[in-house]
Amino acid sequence: MTTGETIVLDFFDKLLPSEWEIYIQPHLNGLRPDFVILNPEVGIGIYEVKDWDLDAMRYEVREYHRDYKELWAMPRDGRSFKVENPFDKIRRYKEAIFNVYCPRLQQKAGFGAINAGLIFPFANASRVQALQAHFLKDNEKERRAEFWPIVGREELASERMAAAVPLLQREGKGYMRPELADDLRGWLVEPDFAQKQRQPLKLDTVQRNLAETRTSSGYRRIRGPAGSGKSLVLAARAAKLIDEGKDVLIVTYNMTLWHYLRDLVVRARKGEPDGRAKSNGRRLDLSVPGRELGGRSGRLTFTHFHYWCGDVCWNSGFADEYAKIMRPITKIKNLNLRPREEARQLRPILPAILNHAVPELALKASRAPTSEKYDAILVDEGQDYLPLWWNAIRGALREGGEMVLVADTSQDLYGTAKSWTESAMTGAGFSGAWANLDVSYRLPAELLSLSQNFAERFLPPDSRIIPQPKQEELGISPSTLNWIQCDEQEVVSTCLNAVLAMMKLSGYDRRMSNSDITFLSSSHEVGSQVVDKLDGEPWGISVAHTFAESKGEQNRRKMAFFLGQSRVKATTLHSFKGWEARMLVLHLGHAISPEDKAAAYAAITRLKRDEDGKGSFLTVVCSAPQLSDYGRTWPMFEDRRAPLGTPGWSDQ
Repeated sequence: MTTGETIVLDFFDKLLPSEWEIYIQPHLNGLRPDFVILNPEVGIGIYEVKDWDLDAMRYEVREYHRDYKELWAMPRDGRSFKVENPFDKIRRYKEAIFNVYCPRLQQKAGFGAINAGLIFPFANASRVQALQAHFLKDNEKERRAEFWPIVGREELASERMAAAVPLLQREGKGYMRPELADDLRGWLVEPDFAQKQRQPLKLDTVQRNLAETRTSSGYRRIRGPAGSGKSLVLAARAAKLIDEGKDVLIVTYNMTLWHYLRDLVVRARKGEPDGRAKSNGRRLDLSVPGRELGGRSGRLTFTHFHYWCGDVCWNSGFADEYAKIMRPITKIKNLNLRPREEARQLRPILPAILNHAVPELALKASRAPTSEKYDAILVDEGQDYLPLWWNAIRGALREGGEMVLVADTSQDLYGTAKSWTESAMTGAGFSGAWANLDVSYRLPAELLSLSQNFAERFLPPDSRIIPQPKQEELGISPSTLNWIQCDEQEVVSTCLNAVLAMMKLSGYDRRMSNSDITFLSSSHEVGSQVVDKLDGEPWGISVAHTFAESKGEQNRRKMAFFLGQSRVKATTLHSFKGWEARMLVLHLGHAISPEDKAAAYAAITRLKRDEDGKGSFLTVVCSAPQLSDYGRTWPMFEDRRAPLGTPGWSDQ
């Protein structure tokens, strides 16, 4: 917090009656005010704190046509510039709470149960009020102090809590009730991800040994089922190497996985400074101080495989050849077709170009003397890679370096795992047996058993890896597992209602946040429709998602997708592979091909147990008839399909 925010926290903590709850920088679905205070019997206060020195520069309001106004600052010795308008900001907060996050407040009178205030710890309130007047409606100016309080250094110093929270004078009005406060609390509670981010990684003996050692050849392959800690080992290994001053490259196939792995690396470094994170659209560079070794610091780079291919070709003198290979794709993209038509024309040419031609050129480019080299290259979700891709990346390894591949062949979403024969493994530099991680720590005990059942029923015997429970498991991680079988035409409404129902589980008492809710869909179309309905009337729920019509916009959204966003999350099954969440709504629409079934298995196993007793929650909305009998084995099963013989009914 800033100095001013610390002063305000002490002010609230000391003087507010004990019935008031204080939330510091709550997520509030992405709004992030500095403070929210809540009394379930009285009302809500929402505050922005500004450490502005009004003597250091002059502030003025500039008015434009149609009553549009801006706040400008003018330094005494510089050019004026527009500043963020805190008066508009607190109005947006108040309207969002009234209309979206606490919608059952009584009309008109209920709006008065919300104080939206500004606190300037280092300025006089009267000077701020003069600016505020420009942004108040005529009917608000007379009751400004009652509903739009301004607090300055004098009010703070003299402990005038009534000036800061006029609601204290309105106790007993009855506009606020405990059940209405519950509507809001789910948006105020700190998300599970934010709490976990402050904690160091926990590794068992096997995981720690893999993270802290290397093989004699430098090549290591690790396999394990969902939740066994493969990504944790990879992140901990990266953390150790950069602390030794090594340059490390982490390569993924799924670009949304970057942020998750980066956060694991930060946790593995036990709170040490994580340097600067930059995204240039191609890769995410994490420059880390590390421990000095040989006069230089370690550097961690994240990249998506095909972005790396483009980079290494362009930077190693193969730009013309790369452009020539990509020309058929570029030609179609330049036609400005509708997204579906563009996808239809690209579909038959992409495999030959992206799976073979581009990696083959990248293989040549990576071996060029001018290509960028690394001391270690770590590959997550290795089952998504072809041996050719791995060998291309090997060219970026410095002599004497190390390479690690982690994989779960049960999650073979692209049908590539079968390419990794023992012969291919030998040609990729591996020798000896796989290092195995057998125990699944992530899955709640009940879901672990259901996942084993799914793998045994639907996944090929030669590639499935069955997750095993921890020995002497006490079953202290409660879970709520619900399977809803429905017709395809009811999927969108059923998914929407499942997300809304999940929100009723959140709140202060349960210590769960709506920002922990993640919706996954096997269909871009279904996912987009659900997001649109959540964002529209009457819900107005802002969602961090990856759904878009064009592939380019999808990729942009994937680059920006991370669990730390303080909103409900939504993406595809494929984009969430490798991640985890404690509150999941999952849509399964197809289960015909082996890849469909692998995707369903990967999605089901994204649920994370909670060992603090708060529980984890998973609702599956399934329109794939092939999975109906399996769904009946779940603790809660609902069959909402139309009765047999109803017009339009089908068992296919």
